[in-house]
Amino acid sequence: MIATPRDFSTQGNSRAVETVGRLLVSVIQKTVSCVTFASIVVLIADAGMAPLMADFELAGSYTQNIPCKGDGTDPKESRVKISPEEIVSKVGVCAFLDKRRSSNSVVAHVECHFPAGPLTGEIIFRMRPDDSIDFTDRDGNYRAVLFRCPSGAGAR
Repeated sequence: MIATPRDFSTQGNSRAVETVGRLLVSVIQKTVSCVTFASIVVLIADAGMAPLMADFELAGSYTQNIPCKGDGTDPKESRVKISPEEIVSKVGVCAFLDKRRSSNSVVAHVECHFPAGPLTGEIIFRMRPDDSIDFTDRDGNYRAVLFRCPSGAGAR
């Protein structure tokens, strides 16, 4: 027998599945999208990528998909802070488990902590000449541009 959408809506777990699904979409859309369900640390090492040291070039304040003014008028939901240890946004905190540099990209394996539980995944940051950063999850399900806030201004 083939299940239909109606069959799923009547099952007891459908609400939980729907809630987790919405949370996942929200995480992908509103953070530095630190979710995807794969860990390819071995693949990264095999690709000859060098690990990043304490001087993490991505550290700073950003806004997602809109240029940062840094004057306190940037929308709260677009604000993102990146440190050598974690990514913090309105949706939650994602800890870096591993970071590797390759050419103009940084590939990071992260674990994000949300009310529904932790999620791990891989994200890619590609530096652009205008000091913004293209962001995508490993599978390309979500893409965004992070705009660095002016020095000293932060993403208030």
